[in-house]
Amino acid sequence: MSIQAAPDKLEQIDEIIKRDDIRFVRLQFSDIVGQTKQVTIPIEHWAEATSRGIWFDGSSIEGFARIAESDMYLVPDLDTFASVPWELELSTARVICDVYTPDGAPFAGDPRYALKRQLARAKALGFQYHVGPELEFFLFKRQADGSLLPLQPQDEAGYFDVSTDLAHGVRRQMIEALQGLGIVVEASHHEVAVGQSEIDIQYGPALTTADNTITFRITLKAIAQKNGLHCTFMPKPLAGVNGSGMHVHQSLWDIHSGDTAMYDEENEYGLSQVALSFIAGQLAHAKAMAPIVAPLVNSYKRLVPGYEAPVYISWGRTNRSALIRIPRTSRGRYRSTRCELRCPDPSTNPYLAFAVMLAAGLDGIEKGMTPPPAAEEDLYHVDGRRVGLETLPGSLGEAIDALTQDEIIQEALGQHIYERYVEAKLQEWNDYRLYVSKWELDRYLTTY
Repeated sequence: MSIQAAPDKLEQIDEIIKRDDIRFVRLQFSDIVGQTKQVTIPIEHWAEATSRGIWFDGSSIEGFARIAESDMYLVPDLDTFASVPWELELSTARVICDVYTPDGAPFAGDPRYALKRQLARAKALGFQYHVGPELEFFLFKRQADGSLLPLQPQDEAGYFDVSTDLAHGVRRQMIEALQGLGIVVEASHHEVAVGQSEIDIQYGPALTTADNTITFRITLKAIAQKNGLHCTFMPKPLAGVNGSGMHVHQSLWDIHSGDTAMYDEENEYGLSQVALSFIAGQLAHAKAMAPIVAPLVNSYKRLVPGYEAPVYISWGRTNRSALIRIPRTSRGRYRSTRCELRCPDPSTNPYLAFAVMLAAGLDGIEKGMTPPPAAEEDLYHVDGRRVGLETLPGSLGEAIDALTQDEIIQEALGQHIYERYVEAKLQEWNDYRLYVSKWELDRYLTTY
């Protein structure tokens, strides 16, 4: 296959290659469960990659293809080319790729393509979709033998605390590395749990932000490792403390006027009918979105009452116990009107997460849905079921069942990804159900 790349963009990249003496290029892409995969090429093959793509065998990638249909090509998205700041000895760059079949068609199993399809759907309706994820993570010390268990958090600090331990400096190194890759960091701070931090990256177009989220996770793990620590985006690594979420701020923008499509000064919440229908759509499909935005068995040990994670399918203004929160905006800053989905966690595949979130919201707009009354009471300390609120699935198994009954979310994934994703997650769920845990042995072995 042949590729037509913009000459001016190639010239800009050539300048970076010469300036940083780039020796290798990592061609990165994502499998269906959000793990980053890569093929590394010497810089001498960069011209071939940008003109014809690079062949790889897709049959070994989670959820990609069977042996008989394994030939695929990686096509670099030149806008994502950047030097890797922490690899100075052998200067390396990375570029994120789209996956194509040999006949030049986008591969239906490529998560990045799934998001692109939904963004095209939004564009046809006159909207651009912007998101801003807030990723939480834990830093753990390694034992003398290099192992992680028993888990030992790097620090003893709390929410927004100022600390002088290693984690404070490591966070600064992480921010510098992210900025070196062209990712704008807006804030960082210690989170509620010991050893837990948060770094927020700039709000922006969903595809760019998904690329940045994938890069974010790789970067933080690499910097932590260089400091003898382990960075994990596992949702609930420690019992009895808050888990790690990935709250996602969202807004739609009118492609004709360039202004927000979310605001209406006449509404008590400052929300337009578009925004209200978007929220209604996400509430309607929340259960089916769950196995995508909270994709692990462990995710559902975070989504329980008492640990600042949503349980009830609800929305409200500044209500952090609601599934969808409407942050207050400063006077005169109506363009910052947005809604925040609080159930995703940082283990998700961001391409698929943003794709299903957008698809659910657009379904609400297309069908003119209206959200239920806002829930302004603190649902952390109220039984929402008594006031008629439904709950998110309580386990990965329940979440998969919900996905199998929701055609809108299935269509957002595409048949290829949907079938293979469910297959992979059912296997994960069944492995968990059949596993006899230490808790069970401690609880039952001598009693029964």
